[in-house]
Amino acid sequence: MFELLKNYLTYHPKEPLLFNTALFVFYFLLLLFFYQFVYQLKKSRVLYLTLFSIFFYYKSGGLFFLLLILSTIVDFNLAKWIYEAKNQKRKTALLIFSLVINLGLLAYFKYTNFFASILNDSLHTKINYFNIILPVGISFYTFQVLSYTIDVYRNQLTPTDDMLDFAFYITFFPHLVAGPIVRAKNFLPQIGIDIKLSKEDVAQAVFLIITGLFKKAVISDFISVNFVDRIFDNPTLYSGTENLMGVYGYAVQIYCDFSGYSDMAIGVALLLGYRLGINFDLPYQSSSITEFWRRWHISLSSWLKDYLYIPLGGNRKGKFRQYVNLSATMLLGGLWHGASWNFIFWGAMHGLALALDKLRTDFLHLPKNWLMKIFGIIFTFHFVCFCWIFFRSPDFKTSWQIVSQISNGISFNLLKQWTVAYPAVFVLIMIGFITHAFPKQVEEKSIETISKLNLAAQAFLIFAMIWLVIQVKGSDIQPFIYFQF
Repeated sequence: MFELLKNYLTYHPKEPLLFNTALFVFYFLLLLFFYQFVYQLKKSRVLYLTLFSIFFYYKSGGLFFLLLILSTIVDFNLAKWIYEAKNQKRKTALLIFSLVINLGLLAYFKYTNFFASILNDSLHTKINYFNIILPVGISFYTFQVLSYTIDVYRNQLTPTDDMLDFAFYITFFPHLVAGPIVRAKNFLPQIGIDIKLSKEDVAQAVFLIITGLFKKAVISDFISVNFVDRIFDNPTLYSGTENLMGVYGYAVQIYCDFSGYSDMAIGVALLLGYRLGINFDLPYQSSSITEFWRRWHISLSSWLKDYLYIPLGGNRKGKFRQYVNLSATMLLGGLWHGASWNFIFWGAMHGLALALDKLRTDFLHLPKNWLMKIFGIIFTFHFVCFCWIFFRSPDFKTSWQIVSQISNGISFNLLKQWTVAYPAVFVLIMIGFITHAFPKQVEEKSIETISKLNLAAQAFLIFAMIWLVIQVKGSDIQPFIYFQF
């Protein structure tokens, strides 16, 4: 009995705690059972959820939970000192200190070996690479902490006097390891409010959890394991048609993976009485790259806009400077995703596209009609897919192999053969695209239908989806793509 309990409470590197695991369902049901006794008591509720969140992070990332606690303590105090500073010079110095600590830790864990490789290649040095393990979610909670201290510095936010409230904001487990990136000004005011969930709130949470689980564990994982990974592992073994379908498949995979996680995170948080902002809004319906970034990973794109693009000057210093700022912001956004030239190139491509799109709207006044909109959607989607090749590939060699294979030609006959050889993959890719065509009314009607069900029926829907996941999943649980960021 003791060994079993120890096993459940101990971190296992090869089995991290993920939303799409049976172990998480077990822990979450336990959490909800005891939550009913404390949710009406503000202090008890916050303490209870904070302790569970720290435990969740420990089960996901091991002893790095100590780093999370350290970051919480340091930035809680730095924000207070910035707010209480008597002069601008001291405020600026404290903000710089916060930036150095947080970005310094991020740079050490994420970019040390990358910078070492650059020095070795450019200066022919022989710097040994370090055995550094990247803490789960460090990019997300670092940006979250920085938004807090910067907002306090800008006098846009009054820091909380309660360290427990701040710790809860930082560690709240639904968004901790893979977003959405939550702003303090949106989350902290919710902490002191009495929790009151309507039938519609519960229905929306159930809908988000079900659809998120389906997108992640059924669509994304299946097409990844059974087709997409094979293409990107060795593209020269496959025809141009198969490579193209692999790229389309990855476009569906990464959307269903990341938006599926976001949906589950938002749904889980809502069941606990807290609202997180929307993170995806049917991005492949975008008719321009600018619109795409208003719909894709909204919490990150808005963060980059508010804390990087605008401080760089935004659109306040002339058109040319605006184009440069857009490019620089996305270049750094690419670097945020990972220590790789592929990510930097991916960010640079999107930055250049944003600048060109802004240039187009400034100087070309094209007609706005349904034909132009359809053309814009098709063009934008294929540009995004082209960029996904570099985002997904392990190196430039593989990326250009995929581009080369596709450039050699696409065969309609091979496409028909592919649908016969991979019928389940084809169907799931099509489902991924079809869901993008559903109007908002379909989601609203689904939530309305779920709200009319009793609690037992809603629970049955969730367990039915879990059963479906078990039927289609492979032998290994597939981690979320954005866990590596």
